[in-house]
Amino acid sequence: MPWQTLIDVTRDAPVPLTAQIQGTIRQEIAEGTLRPGVRLPSSRQLAEDLRVSRSVVVEAYGQLIAEGYLEALRGSGTWISQHLPPSAVPTLLDDGVVPDVRWDLRPGTIDGTAFPQREWLAAYQQALTGAGGRELGYPPLSGATALRTELAGYLGRTRGVRTTPRQIMVTSGFAQVLSLLGAALPRLGIDALGMEDPCHHRQRQFVAEAGLRVRSVPVDEDGIDVDALARTGARAVLVTPAHQFPTGATLSTERRAALVRWAEDVDGFIVEDDYDGELWFDETPRPLALQRLCPDRVLYAGTASKSLSPALRLAWIAVPPRLTSLLEQTRARRDLGSEILTQLAFTELLASGGFDRHLRRRRARLRARRLLLERAVRSHLPDARILGAAAGLHAYVELPRHVDEPRLVAAALHRSVLVRGGAHFRHGTRPAPPALVIGCAAVPGAALPEAVAAIGRARADLPSGLPTTAPDPRRSPCPN
Repeated sequence: MPWQTLIDVTRDAPVPLTAQIQGTIRQEIAEGTLRPGVRLPSSRQLAEDLRVSRSVVVEAYGQLIAEGYLEALRGSGTWISQHLPPSAVPTLLDDGVVPDVRWDLRPGTIDGTAFPQREWLAAYQQALTGAGGRELGYPPLSGATALRTELAGYLGRTRGVRTTPRQIMVTSGFAQVLSLLGAALPRLGIDALGMEDPCHHRQRQFVAEAGLRVRSVPVDEDGIDVDALARTGARAVLVTPAHQFPTGATLSTERRAALVRWAEDVDGFIVEDDYDGELWFDETPRPLALQRLCPDRVLYAGTASKSLSPALRLAWIAVPPRLTSLLEQTRARRDLGSEILTQLAFTELLASGGFDRHLRRRRARLRARRLLLERAVRSHLPDARILGAAAGLHAYVELPRHVDEPRLVAAALHRSVLVRGGAHFRHGTRPAPPALVIGCAAVPGAALPEAVAAIGRARADLPSGLPTTAPDPRRSPCPN
């Protein structure tokens, strides 16, 4: 079979072709895609599939055999080794299968003790007490009127969103937003969605399964590359402008203006995912919503998953007036609205000021966690650096280029630390420095430095002098 769909190369990349093949195979082994005993194509066949010289593949295979990743039997071909190096064991095969570890540093994991139980119980009781026959019947398709009214006011005063209750739809999580857009956008003649690279891997999956073609767009320290977006031909894009996931970059003022101009030029739309907008504790002022620059082109989405809990399955989207009927018609063919009592309880929490008080406590707690993480990184990973704004539940820690990211992630797991590498969220073949995406919320604050120290010890365990997944182009890909 052709293997170019799994093992790909980019000729204009600074990383040599041999190193690209080696890095891809190592990464697919580490992520569990290539299992022990799987037979690889012959060097001749893979070279033909990739349209490279056979010597390139022979060199790549030879180095991986020397490292213990592959086995070669004369006359029988090349196989994934049955006895992989400990650092090559798959680290986390699936979100639903979580190893039993001491420290879980995955981004998005929640500290259950941070949930405002008393305030929520009081709000829920108030909502239930005041609920009559109308509230206990089938809910309004776009959500409880009282919640949409509160959200319009709240989003205006805290994020600068320009909207009305009529333009807001309450959904069962942001995943439902993506599902609805997957059905609605084609009715506007839009069949492709630009997505940041890197981005949340599950969102990419949801978008593709919703029927839209995904167009990857690179991200740098200023946010999404608008010129690259224009070259994709897409007329809609999903962005995280305030706190890009996972890099933490904030979309610059110049890029914001360029993105709005792009939407106007292509007669398209921007989906703004403000997934952790309330959890901003950086020294720089929190940017207002991109939506306020162009309410007719930007669909603003928010969620309670990070601020309260993902268990609530509560999200919302403010859409341009001309799209409200389209979204409602699309939803009417799919469900009968979201659970209403949770909506009414959240309405009470917003109206009473309880949500604002909860957020102040939450930000203070997360700010303290962030400071602990920064000190721990300086101490145990001194040549690493944390990128992006101090906000939300995670931090993006960029590593030196010579660090083998998949091996480090696997070695950390062997020390009972579950952490994601930056490559887990990347889709394209564009080379990027190795990185760790560290969740700060689930691990108790005192344990966070211990977890980073364990990562530092895992890094010290790695063999030196081996080729890396993303080598420095100024260095030899196979140092002695």
